[in-house]
Amino acid sequence: MSVKRDFAVGLFVWAALLTMPFWMPAIGGYTGLATRVVVMGLGAMALNLLLGYTGALSFGHATFFGLGAYGAAMTIRYLVPSTPLALLAGIAVAAAAGAAIGAMIVRRRGVYFAMSTIAFGQIFYFVAFRWSSVTGGDDGLTGWTRAPLSLGPLTLDIRGSETAFYYFALALFAAGVGAMAWILSTPFGRTLVAIRENERRARFLGLSIERHLWLSFVISSTLMGLAGGLYALLNNFVDPRTLRYDQSGEFVIMAVMGGMRSFWGPLLGAFIFVVVQDVVSSHTENWMSVIGLVFILVVLFFPRGLLGLLGRRAPA
Repeated sequence: MSVKRDFAVGLFVWAALLTMPFWMPAIGGYTGLATRVVVMGLGAMALNLLLGYTGALSFGHATFFGLGAYGAAMTIRYLVPSTPLALLAGIAVAAAAGAAIGAMIVRRRGVYFAMSTIAFGQIFYFVAFRWSSVTGGDDGLTGWTRAPLSLGPLTLDIRGSETAFYYFALALFAAGVGAMAWILSTPFGRTLVAIRENERRARFLGLSIERHLWLSFVISSTLMGLAGGLYALLNNFVDPRTLRYDQSGEFVIMAVMGGMRSFWGPLLGAFIFVVVQDVVSSHTENWMSVIGLVFILVVLFFPRGLLGLLGRRAPA
């Protein structure tokens, strides 16, 4: 029954994603908003690999989101106007930072782990904020734009067509999510869940907890870098806020609201967060109050998240 339910949920999710540019206007949205849902959903799912499946809370994961964004933007701005190379650069920078930071904090647990991620994130934030001659500082990095994709004799105009860029982002989202699903289905992925459930017992079984946690951190950071690169290309702009701790908090809210223990839960949380933000912010600056209210209600009445409700009917 659980397998059938998961298959049905996955089928519904992909059907909704593939047709989102067509039905989003019916709820007051637009194609750019649909792309934002996909990008932020990828970021929330990347964080959830560490939070929901490994059991380690990071309040500084926007570090890798921002590094991916700056890596992509600065590649186009200063090196070569190539969208694929820009994304690869952003992913590489985020992965390298994740490997270095993860190696330094992998032995920390609980609040110490979370606070360490915030500390490193703020370092990168202040570098981006102060190094205005390179990063643009608080004004952001401008003067660049995503370039069309050359596919042999064909050219995909992701610069002039929002729909084309949506499906380009969706294809990369599918690659990232597919890689994540495969990782979680391997013995390594099962080990991450074992660490989450009972770290002491996993250690008694001879598992290298620190090594598995570090690898989970690096993989999560890498996927977050991909999301950050797509975010920069979506907006043709990047600023230090992408690195700040409150951006990390938004990803945590998305994951918890949608359901940390479900694979697609963070994507649902991202959809609700992004759509509510877009709709409410057009009427008031206090849109975060509405998000906060929704978050509190979910935590109080749906502790497993909104998508986690489906799991209640599953047999034990």
